Amino acid sequence: MPKLEVGDPAPDFTLPSADGSTVRLSSLRGRHVVVYFYPKVDTPGCTTEACDFRDNLASLQGAGYTVLGISPDRPGALTDFVKGQSLTFPLLSDPQHEVLEQWGAWGEKTMYGRKAIGVIRSTIVVDPDGQVELAKYNVRATGHVAALRKALGV
Repeated sequence: MPKLEVGDPAPDFTLPSADGSTVRLSSLRGRHVVVYFYPKVDTPGCTTEACDFRDNLASLQGAGYTVLGISPDRPGALTDFVKGQSLTFPLLSDPQHEVLEQWGAWGEKTMYGRKAIGVIRSTIVVDPDGQVELAKYNVRATGHVAALRKALGV
């Protein structure tokens, strides 16, 4: 799938959240939104990344950023993960990977020397007008939030 680039319109989505609500990207217009895509809850890398966002959430929110995490996990698995890791931002469920595909976060990747199809760990920042402000694909879980904060000047 093609990847989003700076200046592209961010594709709108409506997805179920771990808390049972529904989140629509267009309802967040007027704000900066960090959308990060991760493969699976309760795995070492995804736990590291989620906890890193949790631990840096106050500074991101203080700078005007809303954080959303998206994976193909079902809402029930997301709910358990949110509770287990004390996460304080929405995790959204995309089991059919429609949003993942639209945003370029689904496709071929190499893991342990093998090619596979799945979630490409990615972070896209959407500006208040709904345009892509920053797009990072194939990011590493460890240290990613620090690099993101630096890129955003937060």
